[in-house]
Amino acid sequence: MILKHEFAMAAAVALAFVTGGCDGVFDYHPYDVRFGGQTGINATAIGRIGALCGGKDTLRVAFVSDSHGWYTETGDMVDDINRRGRADFVVHLGDLTDCGTTKEFVWQRDVLAGLGVPYVALLGNHDCLGTGEETYSRMYGEGNFSFIVARIKFVCLNTNATEYDYVAANPDFNYMEGQWTADSALFDRTVVCMHAAPYSDQFNNNVAKPFEYYVSKFPGIMCCVYGHDHRLSAGDIFGDGLMYYGVDCAANRSYLLFTFTPDGYEYEVVSF
Repeated sequence: MILKHEFAMAAAVALAFVTGGCDGVFDYHPYDVRFGGQTGINATAIGRIGALCGGKDTLRVAFVSDSHGWYTETGDMVDDINRRGRADFVVHLGDLTDCGTTKEFVWQRDVLAGLGVPYVALLGNHDCLGTGEETYSRMYGEGNFSFIVARIKFVCLNTNATEYDYVAANPDFNYMEGQWTADSALFDRTVVCMHAAPYSDQFNNNVAKPFEYYVSKFPGIMCCVYGHDHRLSAGDIFGDGLMYYGVDCAANRSYLLFTFTPDGYEYEVVSF
């Protein structure tokens, strides 16, 4: 959800100047992309997901989103997913951070590292602020990515058009077209994941109808799942029979748990 991005960025930079002379407060500028610890999280997680779920025909996937600066609530969500023990893996739909600072990425990564199952994370619009996209790229990977498990391809898209002033190809139709047939022998169903859904304030709504077309071309398209709006929702956005499910923010203490079977899917709202 777009808050006052310019104010948030200015505040972060101003704080750096104010505290710049205080030893131990900041080791470097908040938008410096240097950090230690794990990188390439999505690629590692996808490998683990394949190893853990490769022989399954039923998948249980927890979709979470918009954890921002809500570290306590995110920690409680991690504990809840672990305690219930029902999810095979987790998809975070973006907005890991509030202002895109490197420390926020590190803090959120350290909380999510407590998950007992693998997780992948998409790029959210808040994660694009400052040098956030570069930090995300090092920590997680490409903004568009996909993986296949149990013959379902999960296509994860960067749909944050506003943060790129509509210059970059978000959504990237060339990438989507390539995913229709890439590894086609390995999947016959598709789930599309994104941060901002069509007709939201962040999506490039000049291309909403072409987006509908490109999504419809995925083999066995089952549903789309998104975040950004900080509320639960379920609706047929284009009136074409394809359902789009909105996942709430961590502060509202819920997530969606999907069960995908060879015959279809069902979902439930999990409160924690």
